[in-house]
Amino acid sequence: MAAIDKGPVFGGLSLILVCFLGSAGLRFADSAHAFSDEISEMAAFYPAAGAIPNVEEPVDSSDALLQAIKEREVQLDRKDRQLADREQELRVAEQKLAEQLAAFEIAQRNLEETLALADGAAERDIERMKTVYESMKPAEAALIFQQMETSFAAGLLARMRPEIAANVMGAMEPDAAYAVTLTIASRNTDVPIE
Repeated sequence: MAAIDKGPVFGGLSLILVCFLGSAGLRFADSAHAFSDEISEMAAFYPAAGAIPNVEEPVDSSDALLQAIKEREVQLDRKDRQLADREQELRVAEQKLAEQLAAFEIAQRNLEETLALADGAAERDIERMKTVYESMKPAEAALIFQQMETSFAAGLLARMRPEIAANVMGAMEPDAAYAVTLTIASRNTDVPIE
């Protein structure tokens, strides 16, 4: 049987081992370089002869930090109380506003009802007066219509039955009848025809 030559296999493993060791050495050199950069930065940050700060300084800093936190907490508590007070004021104002709005709506409804009653009463009164003037003799009614304000007389005559209104206007003086006619005719001039 022939002997196995282990020389080249061992040589290949040796080469791989050397590569691993070289890689580790390079990594260590990079780490050492980074470590030295970090130390240089710390020395620049703490300029007192490049020394690292004393252990007692963080204790003082922590006391100052604790004091600052307490002061901030007091400020925040004060702000919270102010916000709570303001929120309460807003709730009270909203409630008053809601009450005033409800009172306004009631007053508006009452006013609308009163106006509706007044309009109804005025309409009934005008209808009654129209009936009265329609039952009068045209000459007697004409004397009264001539004394009325022209727009009111025109409104009342426009509501009367046409044949009675014609008799009343025929008994009126020509100037008064003309003014009433113009008033009635001009009321709807702004109304679109089509």
